[in-house]
Amino acid sequence: MKFLGNIIWFLFGGFIAAIEWFVAGLLLCLTIIGIPMGIQCMKIAGLVMWPFGKEVKIGKFGVGGLILNIIWLIIFGLELALSHLIFGLICCVTIIGIPFGIQHFKLAKLGLMPFGAKIY
Repeated sequence: MKFLGNIIWFLFGGFIAAIEWFVAGLLLCLTIIGIPMGIQCMKIAGLVMWPFGKEVKIGKFGVGGLILNIIWLIIFGLELALSHLIFGLICCVTIIGIPFGIQHFKLAKLGLMPFGAKIY
């Protein structure tokens, strides 16, 4: 089921969502200060392409992670999280779309606080 879910996800929007994360990473990498956040975006873009079978846990991120998460939230985090939240709500309109909506909600959580998050 994970394989089939990932294939359907990729074909019907996962690729576009991954491009969104990748472009955010490229924009952040234009400045020296944004490079750590840009690299994190590019890592998350890989998860966004194939999210089924993976779990995201928001963990302990320490003071440095807290500062990076606040900066992240101000610059790109809110926009990315809101886009995943909106797509998740749209997917949950139909019964068939509920598993895909759940994946978008998982990615919205990651979009708010990517630093200190663990992906299993």
